[in-house]
Amino acid sequence: MPERIAVNGETFELFITEERIKQRIRELGAQISRDFEGKVPILIGVLNGAFIFFADLIREISIDCEVDFFKLSSYGDAKISSGDVRLLKDLNCQVEGRHIIIVEDIVDSGLSIEFIRSLITRQNPESFSVVTLLYKPEAAKVDFPITYVGFSIPRHFVIGYGLDYAQRERNLRAVYRLAE
Repeated sequence: MPERIAVNGETFELFITEERIKQRIRELGAQISRDFEGKVPILIGVLNGAFIFFADLIREISIDCEVDFFKLSSYGDAKISSGDVRLLKDLNCQVEGRHIIIVEDIVDSGLSIEFIRSLITRQNPESFSVVTLLYKPEAAKVDFPITYVGFSIPRHFVIGYGLDYAQRERNLRAVYRLAE
């Protein structure tokens, strides 16, 4: 795993190793399994960024669960969200009366998760939870708790492990941050 990489003419440095990510996902999977024991939650991944985290997390959950996906757009090829969140793919599952767990790669500004929460809560779920690999508490403006957080991080621009820069570098096994 390289300590530094170059992407689009910018330098990124290793921030969270593959080993730390795997360990934290095992812990999150165990916690979700305990919290939802005896229930069958629906885990809803937010595409495209969460797909790697989602796949690894679901394999660490030991209880029965269902899966579905949203696809949103708010970044395009930029490093900063446009603020305009659009739904590109809606759910195929029935939300009413179910335990819903949204799986995000990162909660940054909080605009996407607020958008999702609004869509889901209108459908009367039994419960609504969020699990995110990365959370930027200094940047996020959400008025509800993020239930499960892999890593709280400062306001760095990060890539890898599903997170992209202009659709590139999602396949990195670790998380890298823009070097200062």
